[in-house]
Amino acid sequence: MTLELNDTSGSDWIHVRRDQDTGIESLHAHFQGHAYDPHDHDELLVGVTFQGVQQFNCHKAVHTSTPGSAMLIEPGALHDGHAPDEEGFTYGMLYIPQAYVSGMTERLGLGDASNLQAAFQHTLSDDAQLIGAIHQAFLAIHNGEGRLARDQSLDHLLGLLSRHLCLRAPSLKRDSDAEMHRARDFLHARMADDIGLEELATYSGIDRFRLTRQFKKAFGQSPHAYLVRLRLRTARALLATGMAPSQVAAEVGFSDQSHLGVWFRRAYRLTPAAYQRQCTNLTD
Repeated sequence: MTLELNDTSGSDWIHVRRDQDTGIESLHAHFQGHAYDPHDHDELLVGVTFQGVQQFNCHKAVHTSTPGSAMLIEPGALHDGHAPDEEGFTYGMLYIPQAYVSGMTERLGLGDASNLQAAFQHTLSDDAQLIGAIHQAFLAIHNGEGRLARDQSLDHLLGLLSRHLCLRAPSLKRDSDAEMHRARDFLHARMADDIGLEELATYSGIDRFRLTRQFKKAFGQSPHAYLVRLRLRTARALLATGMAPSQVAAEVGFSDQSHLGVWFRRAYRLTPAAYQRQCTNLTD
């Protein structure tokens, strides 16, 4: 199924599938002009550009992906997307849950790659073997080729992907780091609440006038931007389980379903209901 986006010239489309056994999502899409506002994911993202030129900001740099390069984006990495050329770009992406990746790295003797401890050495790669493996795994999942084809292609992909992972060694946290992590944990715990800056500052133990600056330095976003991204990631996961969009909005802290829809569409170019239909085959 191809989904046409009503706010475009009619040439943009998105097709999403979700493998229920692994939780891995595959996305096949085409965009002209602006594609996505800055957003992040809980999953590890690996993809290839099939046609055209795709540009995106990630890790404070602009990356240009063309056919013949792989895109590698770790969980929590803020990124956007747009087409610099009129013909736009077409790409395929796999969203691989951290738990799945962690099991792979442990089997390969690389340690635990969950909880954002893993980073890619490079955001773009011209590793031909890796590109072929991403494409093969994408086709196996997106076309529903069966469990054996899925498992074999994923094992091959993750084996190759391990060469591009750089596991971060644990580091001692300074007091300011601990304050920022308390602030982040508070946002996770109180995601559905209407949190004020003073309340967040009191809990984290830092002056509110320094909190936003320090938080942005630690996590690359202001506390409010981080909270919105957290709510969106959680909403996406709940929608994939079949929860009604109105209930999801209340569950994650958006004021109503319309508010959820505005933010969700800006980040993912799909309405919550359209995303849910494609992931679950639910009808309205």
